[in-house]
Amino acid sequence: MLLVERKAIPRDEDWLYEIKFDGYRVLASTGSSARLRSRGGADATRWFPEVVAAMADMASGSILDGEVCVLDEFGRSDFNRLHARARRKGWYEGADLVVYCVFDVLVAKGKDIRSSPLEIRKATLAKLLRAHSNQVLHVTGVEDGEWLYRSALDLELEGVVGKRLGSPYLAGVRSPDWIKVKRPGAVPPERFKR
Repeated sequence: MLLVERKAIPRDEDWLYEIKFDGYRVLASTGSSARLRSRGGADATRWFPEVVAAMADMASGSILDGEVCVLDEFGRSDFNRLHARARRKGWYEGADLVVYCVFDVLVAKGKDIRSSPLEIRKATLAKLLRAHSNQVLHVTGVEDGEWLYRSALDLELEGVVGKRLGSPYLAGVRSPDWIKVKRPGAVPPERFKR
């Protein structure tokens, strides 16, 4: 599911807000045959072996959605460090550790739950991740989007993601049910010319 960019936090109250992490969007399968897939469909399994190990430690049959990130000393995602790490397409001596910031679940223990409301998927994700915290960050949400956005500005984060309560997960769709409000200047225009 893809985000629609907005300039401001919606005024209505039927939203859940999360920090917008600046990383590589990745779908991860769990269990002994854990795999990672980038948003573009590339097999990223060898790129981030520490995430694969965390996914392999979980019960088989789930597919999670999130961002692989390198976090700085304050817990902010650092895209440049992640990109430098990912270019090498694997672990190497001195590499920055990555963390998988998981915000949704598509399949839980073999059951496709994409049509379930956001709240059900979030509760299911919390149960799946309860005992897995080493290389996995469970991205929860808050209802006060204005407060989170002000905090994102203060901490110089990329921005905020808003997800409409009750919304299903629509794979590959840019939906108004998922929005992003970026901090001005968060992503320099030259970043995507690499």
